[in-house]
Amino acid sequence: MPEPGAAPRRSPQGVPYTDLPHIVNADGLHLFCRYWEPAGPPRALVFIAHGAAEHCGPYDEIAQRLKELSLLVFAHDHVGHGQSEGDRVNVKDFQVYIRDSLQHIDLMKSRHPDLPVFIVGHSMGGAIAILTACERPGDFAGVVLIAPLVQMNPESATPFKVFMAKLLNHMVPSLSMGSIDSKWISRDKRQVEAYDTDELNYHSGLRISFGMQLMAAVDRIEREIPSISWPFLLLHGDTDKLCDIRGSRMMYENSSSTDKKIKIYEGGYHALHHDLPDVAESVLKEVTTWITEHLPATASSEPQGS
Repeated sequence: MPEPGAAPRRSPQGVPYTDLPHIVNADGLHLFCRYWEPAGPPRALVFIAHGAAEHCGPYDEIAQRLKELSLLVFAHDHVGHGQSEGDRVNVKDFQVYIRDSLQHIDLMKSRHPDLPVFIVGHSMGGAIAILTACERPGDFAGVVLIAPLVQMNPESATPFKVFMAKLLNHMVPSLSMGSIDSKWISRDKRQVEAYDTDELNYHSGLRISFGMQLMAAVDRIEREIPSISWPFLLLHGDTDKLCDIRGSRMMYENSSSTDKKIKIYEGGYHALHHDLPDVAESVLKEVTTWITEHLPATASSEPQGS
């Protein structure tokens, strides 16, 4: 609680957190939250994990579709992103994202203890979703991954580049390694323009220290894949220049899950949910159908297939 008379904590955009839905993480940082609540009793909880340098606002279409199916959808801007506090798009340990996600999920579970929980993750949010589910493998009814970060792109992960990144990380961790090239986000020019003009997105260079955290997350995922047994849906475009599709293929082939599905979009770019209109619509249908199929039978509160 702020001390009496102290100025309220404000978001990076200058809005007092008293006026914004938020949680406070274990480091005392305020994280901006969004909630999409159905009119009637919810049938399940769905947590959305957004990608690097963006925020949870652009997931409104997916969330609205799920809300229409009586699902309670929730999300937050990761620390250092969007309207949340924290060093911009930088984190001391990737585990912070997972810890914060579990905190938010636990909060919602405490309010709705009998509901199944799903996670939807895109890009870096896909890596967060995978590691969050790996931490508590029995807790989730299913995980939906849209172009997840499972492997570093070969061009950025050559042995020499990795060696140089590690060296530079020790010397100048704040050095920029370049920004995300927005032209690879979507084949829909309007979506690229929306991304470029969204002031809540981070458009500056990503730091080497952040790149090292992404590499560490990818290494951890690779070790976890053989033991992944929870249900998952993978959606990936085969022209994705930002998250290598080979990571999704490797996860699909090498995980021990018996309930898994992969759909590859020919020519699809990175943000499939914002790609060409027919692809974006197909993604919405895949996500909503898959989650609906994994809901427990309404007549019983017992989880199915466990």
